[in-house]
Amino acid sequence: MSESVPDFAKGGGLLPAIVQHARTGEVLMLGYMDEAALAKTRELGQVTFFSRSKQRLWTKGETSGDTLALVDARLDCDADTILVRALPAGPTCHTGTTSCFGDDVAPALGFLAELDALVASRHAQRPEGSYTTRLFEGGIRRMAQKVGEEGVETALAAIAEDDDALIGEAADLVFHLMVVLRARGIGFDAVAAKLASRHAR
Repeated sequence: MSESVPDFAKGGGLLPAIVQHARTGEVLMLGYMDEAALAKTRELGQVTFFSRSKQRLWTKGETSGDTLALVDARLDCDADTILVRALPAGPTCHTGTTSCFGDDVAPALGFLAELDALVASRHAQRPEGSYTTRLFEGGIRRMAQKVGEEGVETALAAIAEDDDALIGEAADLVFHLMVVLRARGIGFDAVAAKLASRHAR
């Protein structure tokens, strides 16, 4: 939470809390927090709201198991709205969708973060039968070779093939690049941060 103090008085004791997927930026849901809900969220590390219908504190997933793990929380400029960044375990909405606003509201580029997280889990768990597992077990030289191959195929598609083929080759290149980065202990977010720092200059 930022250094500002939440202005609970402005909302009659309740402030809207917008929950955002910490990796993808997807807006997951809107709830309300009072002081006790915010304190419990910080204490448990699980997003907790004040339920207006039940008139009590309600930790997301307390019955369904579909929890929201707190990453951080911050206030808006007027200190009367809370932005909660969280990692969901299961669907956020009771209807089974990722977001209470539907499954098609995630930023398209946000999927890269989800894919990077999947690559990281494959690296850690090495599930049998997974193509990504085979890549990791093939060693860094084989992974680097695949990046080179996909880079050449992408360049050739840019010159000689249609847009769909180019997009497909570019997707292959990005995936294999994620794998080789992860093999070196680097997340794809480090690449995004480097691009952002260069842009800031």
